[in-house]
Amino acid sequence: MKGKKVNIDQIDLEEMKEKISETPNTLPYAHHSGSAIVKPEDKGKITGRAVAAMHSQTDMQMAQIYEQMQLLAEQAKQIQSRVQVSERIYQASISFEPLINHVYFLYQKDDGFDFLSMIAPEEWGRKKNFAAFVAEVRLLADHTWEILRENN
Repeated sequence: MKGKKVNIDQIDLEEMKEKISETPNTLPYAHHSGSAIVKPEDKGKITGRAVAAMHSQTDMQMAQIYEQMQLLAEQAKQIQSRVQVSERIYQASISFEPLINHVYFLYQKDDGFDFLSMIAPEEWGRKKNFAAFVAEVRLLADHTWEILRENN
């Protein structure tokens, strides 16, 4: 082909227009030999990876929410227990004025009635004035009682 001249009159422009794209950037394949290689993606594999990543992320978030729910449930139980002990203390026999942030001890007598004392169970000695130790408590500023130790 060296030395041969191309006769432009012999080129059929209409036939060439069918083979040439006016917008080559929209073609799903390379339109000339210098173009980048275009490989079709496996959409199933891409979707599978995305779904697996989504499940992993949502499972992690659900586990965090579950831990938070457990913590809240435990806090609710503690508050409920505080209310029950507080009600029991306010129905008990108290022969002194309890002070905020001081520690006291709730006991049950042989007759079933409760009383609040400043004496710990270990400090009573041989003569106990109670049938059962119920709880060691501290009076809080809101006049509820924090349970420090319970006799289960």
